[in-house]
Amino acid sequence: MIHYLLFFIFGALAVAGAVNLLAQKHPIASALSLIVVMGSLAAEYLLLGAEFVAIIQVIVYAGAIMVLFIFVIMLLNAGEEPRAGGSSRVAWMFGFPAMLAIGILLAWVLVKRDAANTSVPVGAMYGSPTLIAEQLFKPYLLPFEVTSVLVLIAIMGAVVLARKED
Repeated sequence: MIHYLLFFIFGALAVAGAVNLLAQKHPIASALSLIVVMGSLAAEYLLLGAEFVAIIQVIVYAGAIMVLFIFVIMLLNAGEEPRAGGSSRVAWMFGFPAMLAIGILLAWVLVKRDAANTSVPVGAMYGSPTLIAEQLFKPYLLPFEVTSVLVLIAIMGAVVLARKED
């Protein structure tokens, strides 16, 4: 029952983050909303028992790719962001209590799972990191490399667009 509740909480958080991503006028706020979406998707993967995919989601997408996005946004010199007092009040009123409640729920689920001793070894259901790496770097090596080249081209395009004429 608690897994269903957590699933809907993180699903609603992902949808709210996606709507906020589209509603924001400033690119930095949109990128931060995308980080919320990525984090809630990682929590959904944890609920599915795919710990490796959840960690990769946080490290690669919420970490590296979003840092790249923020870097490109700053490189494009989007202008100075005006300070909005309303968003910080909303964060204090809703964000921190929600974060506390979700943290308590996750801790309770983890303690209950360990007490029931029904834990499944990591990778037993979805494959070990070795099997995932073999699938990623053998049959899907070309799409993986093409994606990395496309990201590199996007960065170079942002640098060219941001360059100021002398």
